[in-house]
Amino acid sequence: MPDGPTIKVTGGRLLVLSGFIMLATIMQTLDMTIANVALPHIQSSLSAAQDQITWMLTSYVVASAIGMSLTGYLVERFGRMRVFVYSVIGFTIASVLCGISQSLTEIVLFRILQGAAGASLVPLSQAILMDIYPREKFGPAIAAWGMGVMVGPIFGPTIGGYLTDTLSWHWVFFINIPIGILCAVGIAALLPESKRNSKTNFDMQGFIYIALALASFQLFLDRGETQDWFSSTEILIEAVVAILMFYLFIVHIFTTKHPFLKPGLFADRNYVAGAFLAFSTGVTLLSVMALLPSMLQNLIGYPIVETGILMMPRGIGTMIAMGFAGRLIRVVDPRMMMLAGGAMVGISLWEMSTFNLNVTVNQMIITGVIQGFGIGILFTPLSAMAFGTLKAEYRTDGTAIFSLIRSIGSSVGISIVSTLIAQQTQTNHAELAEHINPFSKPVIDMTAQGVFRLDAPESLAMLNGEITRQASMIAYIDFFTLMTWVTVLSLPLIFLMRKPKGQSSPPIEHAAVEA
Repeated sequence: MPDGPTIKVTGGRLLVLSGFIMLATIMQTLDMTIANVALPHIQSSLSAAQDQITWMLTSYVVASAIGMSLTGYLVERFGRMRVFVYSVIGFTIASVLCGISQSLTEIVLFRILQGAAGASLVPLSQAILMDIYPREKFGPAIAAWGMGVMVGPIFGPTIGGYLTDTLSWHWVFFINIPIGILCAVGIAALLPESKRNSKTNFDMQGFIYIALALASFQLFLDRGETQDWFSSTEILIEAVVAILMFYLFIVHIFTTKHPFLKPGLFADRNYVAGAFLAFSTGVTLLSVMALLPSMLQNLIGYPIVETGILMMPRGIGTMIAMGFAGRLIRVVDPRMMMLAGGAMVGISLWEMSTFNLNVTVNQMIITGVIQGFGIGILFTPLSAMAFGTLKAEYRTDGTAIFSLIRSIGSSVGISIVSTLIAQQTQTNHAELAEHINPFSKPVIDMTAQGVFRLDAPESLAMLNGEITRQASMIAYIDFFTLMTWVTVLSLPLIFLMRKPKGQSSPPIEHAAVEA
């Protein structure tokens, strides 16, 4: 890679541009979780059923995945600055439309638009920063940007809960308006345009294959649990279509003259190993962040705002770690940093597997900080290694596919965990109920204390509710244990990556952080 930046931006202009890029990225990553907290309020406001309101999330993820795969072509055809600015504008307009939606149909359609418009922001911001910073300043700058990428999803529940409680659910979307306007104007004014090729061929056939594969696979994951998986004809069709379309896509890119995705991208061993690690971390960490709030609210009884506050230590730990990881990577073997970060994540997950319904705030904070610190130590060198040896011609496609793989890992993790918790809760409920009868000690004690009557329906309902609560907590413990092992078993992938030749070699200096 060249020693200097590909795009010339210097002085204070460089810092301001970096700030706008980070802010746009935070806006998009924040939306990954900020709307989840407001989902019950949106459901009530739009008079939607439980299985209907989930389309609001599914539509966003599907559109984002498909849009992300288009990033490389759009940049080559229209230029990096134009694509970035129009993505910010489109995302902001779609946010406004989501906020003023009056029906389920409207909000699903506008979430599709929002997901498609914002899909390019994270990979494109990563690629831009790889081009505007000189080698000697790249590490600290990209680590600071990584803080924004990571804390967006972590702080999303806190901000979403506060806005929903104090204003209304509409404001989880309206909050993007000032941010979007500021970023669009700033980036358009400061970011030079990249080279464009108006004669770039668009591989429509390849795009159709990958779009159908991603859409079918995401629908398979999101609707599998509610449709009882392979007992449903819909799920069988989605699985077959996903496998067939993905197979045709792979065959197509290796046999066509101008493929939608350059196969040479996967000839880099570091990039491929890094992509697998990004997938595994998506499975574990993002599924934990997505489902932990439901445990805190539904089982332990924390209000929505306090639940968000308890999620904040992860973000704080991540920010602290990334604050020095960009500099530490110059003098420490990145693989050792990744190993240390992965170990910390594994330890925090193992500690979470010891939680119970009486878990203390201190336990939540300590595990959150450790996990956040591990995330920061892991992700910075992960992308440093993954992109350090990648050829410049593959950079835009590489960042898009890297983000896409991480996103797919998150979807897979959430789907697996949702199924595991639902099934294990039923199993645990049956096992616990076997030990509850008129002669069991807990029932005798509660009856003697006058808090329980065997002939009172409300007492039986209360008992059944407590059994369900305990059964659900055991299911969450099983989930944390599973994620611990997934983390531990993925760590050997680190040693498939090639060690840097020098402490300050160009591959490390021109790395990027991927969330």
